[in-house]
Amino acid sequence: MKISVVIPVYGCPGALEPLWERLTETLLKITNDYEIILVNDGCPKGSWNIIEKICKQDARIVGMNLSRNFGQVNATNAGIEYSTGDYVIVMDCDLQDKPEEILKLYFKIQEGYDIVYAGRKNRKDTKWVKFCSALYYRVYNHVVEGYYNPCIGNFCIVKRKIVDEYCALPEHNKAFTTVLGWMGYNSTIVMIEGDERLEGKSSYNMRRKINMAIEQITFQSNKPLFFFIKLGLFIAMIALIYISYQLGKYWLIGGAPDGWMSLIAVVSLLGGVQLVSIGVIGIYIGNIFNETKNRKSYFVQTILNDKNKSEL
Repeated sequence: MKISVVIPVYGCPGALEPLWERLTETLLKITNDYEIILVNDGCPKGSWNIIEKICKQDARIVGMNLSRNFGQVNATNAGIEYSTGDYVIVMDCDLQDKPEEILKLYFKIQEGYDIVYAGRKNRKDTKWVKFCSALYYRVYNHVVEGYYNPCIGNFCIVKRKIVDEYCALPEHNKAFTTVLGWMGYNSTIVMIEGDERLEGKSSYNMRRKINMAIEQITFQSNKPLFFFIKLGLFIAMIALIYISYQLGKYWLIGGAPDGWMSLIAVVSLLGGVQLVSIGVIGIYIGNIFNETKNRKSYFVQTILNDKNKSEL
């Protein structure tokens, strides 16, 4: 197989047929030896019915139906682990990633790169979303080793060698593009023009985005633990200086120290820091717990046009 295109599907059934048609037209300009893997991540809007219809019309479409919703990260990994192409392309299903831009990515990787990311210029999002994204990646790049460009999304093309090494990593719930950045290798970015979402809106509300940000940061780095150690030492030093000042004042001037409100504020601050730091430690312990269970990150209920089954 020359090229595998992996697409997690959730919430955009109306985009699937136009996506298939535009992908087919684009990929045939490169090769007729390709596969398009549509991974239905428990979509409640009937996306699987559309995938079944497309699979009947085109044997190069592989339909994977997960047993329930496991999240975009795990749905993407399901398609990646099934893929066999010399080059693996990952993109979203909502047509914000233009299928025609695959040509730019493919021709760029022919120059000797291992990974080519699609950078989004003139991103079609609100100012608030852009601000939150920029803030997250600023924190992410400070906490995690390496550098992740905030203009990069899921849209990228990767050589098979890199994909095999990614799949061999034993971690669960690993995010493809962020782990690729940590892995290194010779990579570059091709800037492309994004498009509007064809239908609906993203299922990632603010709560899910915050949860995902916490998962990705604690998955990639233990620096938050060191941060709270430093914060605790800093607060302890300030408290020691304040206690020394009050004792000196008591011995030199006399009288009980004033300011019960300031004492309450300090105690509340310390209590809040302790709760947050305990929560961070708890997240890491939870990550360890999840890893030691060694459960699969997803289950596949059905595979349509399964090439592995046809080869048996």
